[in-house]
Amino acid sequence: MTLASLDVVEFARALVRRPSVTPIDAGALGVMQAALEPLGFHCRRLPFAEVDNLYARRGSAGPNLCFAGHTDVVPPGEEAAWTHPPFGAEVADGLLYGRGAADMKGGIAAWTAAVAAVLARGEVSGSLSLLITGDEEGPADNGTKRVVEQLRAEGERIDACVVGEPSSVLLLGDTVKVGRRGSLNAWITARGVQGHVAYPERAANPVPVLIELLAALQARRLDEGHPPFPRSNLEVTSVDVGNPAGNVIPAEATARLNIRFNPAHTGDTLAAWLKEACARTGRDGVSLEVRSVCSGNAFMTEPGPFTEQVSAAVQEVLGRTPAPSTGGGTSDARFLRAMAPVVEIGLVGATIHQTDERVAVADLRALQRVYERVIERFFAAAQ
Repeated sequence: MTLASLDVVEFARALVRRPSVTPIDAGALGVMQAALEPLGFHCRRLPFAEVDNLYARRGSAGPNLCFAGHTDVVPPGEEAAWTHPPFGAEVADGLLYGRGAADMKGGIAAWTAAVAAVLARGEVSGSLSLLITGDEEGPADNGTKRVVEQLRAEGERIDACVVGEPSSVLLLGDTVKVGRRGSLNAWITARGVQGHVAYPERAANPVPVLIELLAALQARRLDEGHPPFPRSNLEVTSVDVGNPAGNVIPAEATARLNIRFNPAHTGDTLAAWLKEACARTGRDGVSLEVRSVCSGNAFMTEPGPFTEQVSAAVQEVLGRTPAPSTGGGTSDARFLRAMAPVVEIGLVGATIHQTDERVAVADLRALQRVYERVIERFFAAAQ
């Protein structure tokens, strides 16, 4: 593939055609490597467990501008419900259809095409790199997190990072992500004593105790927000007893919850709060225990030269100033921020994870131009 032949739409279609449902690669990273090596990138496969990852770098001098993304996708669901095959990569009425078209193979294609276009006009005064994982939509244990750990151990330096997640809300470039809330998952188990409902004095029912605890947790206002972050929120996502009998007091009840939190908290402080709440709520005969896992603390890239370069690129190409946002779920930016300032800028995300996921062809081409200007502005500022 030559510099002149890398068409963003055809490259996006080539990626979408690979049914890379997490953690299966299905050849998607091979498509990436075949495009990057002719551009002068040294490509390294970094497999961890069942996940394949790719780190590609062109150049050895600083500064190093990195693009991060993922080729894994969520399952398409009922394929018969799609008006175009989920891995057919069909273009109709100016739209590219397919699982991953927006999240986020389209963004990867736009960056790769942008790199080819910039290099066709001349060299950059530093290095370009891409970190592409196959484990963003899954547990994310063996993807970007592990690659970042290895790169840091090797002394690799990344000076700034663009994550190509579909950050735009209504129009391309209307929003950029400059931070993300933290996420804590917790599992609470209430253990009592099984017994007959007619003899409650011989049992200890864990269900009311668990309900009382969940009500108290939901009633607490965690904070008033932490600008520019919204208020932290706790959501109970599951309550299970697994009791098939109507005349038996169960021995155990469980619940699951998630807390999305701003920098007013950390995963550790929230985990300690949950443990304390469990200890306070326990009763004679009923004990409560909690297990929690924090998938990432809240973070924000402070306004500065890099955020200004991205904003200026959007303004120049699209004529709009993107609104900085810290909303939404988590992304691999939470791992990359350990190495460099991170900004997420990508396609419109209105159809991600849905039937008939799609992206406008015009947006793909426009995003390529935005990325070109991001690259050019970054290296111009470095000279």
